[in-house]
Amino acid sequence: MTGFVYILANKRNGTLYAGVTSDLEGRMHDHRNGLTPGFATKYGCDRLVWLERRPNIVLAIRREKSLKDYKRAWKLDLIAKLNPNWDDLTDSIHVIDNPYKPKAGSRWSELYE
Repeated sequence: MTGFVYILANKRNGTLYAGVTSDLEGRMHDHRNGLTPGFATKYGCDRLVWLERRPNIVLAIRREKSLKDYKRAWKLDLIAKLNPNWDDLTDSIHVIDNPYKPKAGSRWSELYE
């Protein structure tokens, strides 16, 4: 089952929230309608500004944990590379090319072929 790692914002360069799910469309519905109490709802983070597909939820969870270790400036740069205008990507979930590409020959590359 595919996993998604994502970053939400409340506005351009605003508050950021990193999350993980196997159903990004459903999760965005929950975020948009305040159905998930917590940080994202409290701070109005409902704009999908960055996402990454992983081949399974375990790898997605690992990636989310690593994202949370990085400083804000690194996350802003990550967003700028995929989405320089900070557009809401919710309607583009299935058409955005996955930005994560492991190096050829690495132990992860076979999962993404």
